[in-house]
Amino acid sequence: MEISQAYVGSYLLQENEQDVIRRWLSGDKKAFEILVRRHMANAYLTALGFTGNAEDARDLSQDAFIKAFQARRRFDPQRPFYPWFYRILRNHCLNFLQRVRKKSEPLYFDESLDNERFRSSVPSPVEQLEKTERVRLVRAAVDRLSVEHREVIILKNFEGLSYREIAEVLDVPMGTVMSRLYYARRMLKELIQEWEQKGVTADARRSATGHAEPGEVV
Repeated sequence: MEISQAYVGSYLLQENEQDVIRRWLSGDKKAFEILVRRHMANAYLTALGFTGNAEDARDLSQDAFIKAFQARRRFDPQRPFYPWFYRILRNHCLNFLQRVRKKSEPLYFDESLDNERFRSSVPSPVEQLEKTERVRLVRAAVDRLSVEHREVIILKNFEGLSYREIAEVLDVPMGTVMSRLYYARRMLKELIQEWEQKGVTADARRSATGHAEPGEVV
């Protein structure tokens, strides 16, 4: 009986990750392809959360996997793959943002991004206008957060990770994750309420072009 490639691929994706990692560290490129397929969605969502642009997110997440493959000798096989990879991706995204800002090239938000994770039922024109303005406020507010507060929003609201999973990725106690997320959400809520009451500054509006909507965070 002939076994389809799709079936083989599905079977390989279910292989124990430690076994896959051992094969990867031994130089098996196919094993690394399995790691990429397992984690590419979360990698993309993380990069999207930092940059707010779909094309940049695809490029940066792919680049980070290349960097991870090249740095495999520094990987501790006793530790899970994704927390280690996340730090590579995070640093790559932050370096990218720093280069862009030094060149004074504003990032932009991909308004046409069709991601069902952030979509709801089709709104009326008035609802769409209100939602668009709300999205801009959220993006501007997210840009005001420190990196450590921004990334917990990304991991929780983009990737949908649990507190325990975020703690593992960031290598911090779960209480720290809960505290950072609480303060991040509170700061977002306070900023958005202030801007809704007093109006958004020109600087805040410019920064609003740099981030995608991180789901319902307030």
